[in-house]
Amino acid sequence: MTAEEFDAWSKDQTLDYWIEGEYWGSEMHFADRRTLDADPEGPCIEGRWYPAGDAICFTYDQSPGPHCWRFWRRDGTVFAELVGAPDQPMSTVTLADEPLACPGPDVGV
Repeated sequence: MTAEEFDAWSKDQTLDYWIEGEYWGSEMHFADRRTLDADPEGPCIEGRWYPAGDAICFTYDQSPGPHCWRFWRRDGTVFAELVGAPDQPMSTVTLADEPLACPGPDVGV
């Protein structure tokens, strides 16, 4: 997927990531390339994404360095692979049925 295709697909959506059939985490995408990421049992962390060549890179407030992924569609399914991690299985990425829930101490006004 190009950055434009990824943006059109992910904007205002929550994406669920699956590795070998196991739920791995979710990420909510906003119109301005901001994200809110939540791993199972973990807190939600704010981030942003940007294009870098054929990859989509994510940076997060609490995590150093970019995390770059290549996304593509095959037969109506979206897949992603972490750039530079050939031993990690590719992910299946689906649109979530519900928005991301971020309970914890950082919620509220």
